[in-house]
Amino acid sequence: MKNWSVLFLSAALAAFTSTASRAADAGAPIKALLLTGGCCHDYKAQKDILKKGLEARLNIEITQIHTDDGSTKPPLPIYGNPDYAKGYDIVIHDECAADINDPAVIAGVLAPHKAGIPGVNLHCAMHCYRFGNYGKPVAVGADNAGWYEYTGLQTKGHGAQLPISIHFEDTEHPITKGLSDWTTIHEELYNNIQLMPNLHALAKGAQTSKGKDGKESTQNNVVAWVNTYGPNKTRVFSTTIGHNNETVADTRYLDLVANGILWAVNRPDAKKK
Repeated sequence: MKNWSVLFLSAALAAFTSTASRAADAGAPIKALLLTGGCCHDYKAQKDILKKGLEARLNIEITQIHTDDGSTKPPLPIYGNPDYAKGYDIVIHDECAADINDPAVIAGVLAPHKAGIPGVNLHCAMHCYRFGNYGKPVAVGADNAGWYEYTGLQTKGHGAQLPISIHFEDTEHPITKGLSDWTTIHEELYNNIQLMPNLHALAKGAQTSKGKDGKESTQNNVVAWVNTYGPNKTRVFSTTIGHNNETVADTRYLDLVANGILWAVNRPDAKKK
């Protein structure tokens, strides 16, 4: 695993160097790569909802890599290509690839981010690229901890779709400043098995459900956060919200994701007035 990681990291360094120099041009549009496809979601519609909504808010050019394959092993062409992010300033992971579990493939997906290319991760991206006993807290530095160290959160599943009350914990962060608490439509609240050491929580979501005995209980989990990853302290923003099309199209959701992109690439100038 470590040998693969070194090879993939070396291959991605050149891509990062050229990307970083281009991002320094404050007037240039952000070059974003959006990955969509896989199990359990209407990615065919959501890829276009995201592209339209984000390009309306930001000086950004979004290139889509999409597959209509609805399996847990979507055949995205990035697999096996650690240079897949070459020429981009940021990668937006919105795929659902729960059974892509080859350590070498996962190392390739992570390679650009290890090299310094920022990432944004939406909803089921948190349930991707896992192997081993991922139902229990993984050890930092373990072979199967790589994706969780990148996203910042280890999560395995969720309960029923029910409204989630979102409360911003850090209202002074550049991503959340000016945003207001809100309650979603029926959505999935992802469990929090483990918060990784570099995670900084931005928002929590509370969801109340009834058990088989009819008694109500409330879960309150982190639903939006930032993380720094790898030797280059790569900026990463993630949210577990975003299962249904109506949520993805919600102005409040798109504002949150847009702000996350600006923070990740450190380009506040790219916000449209």
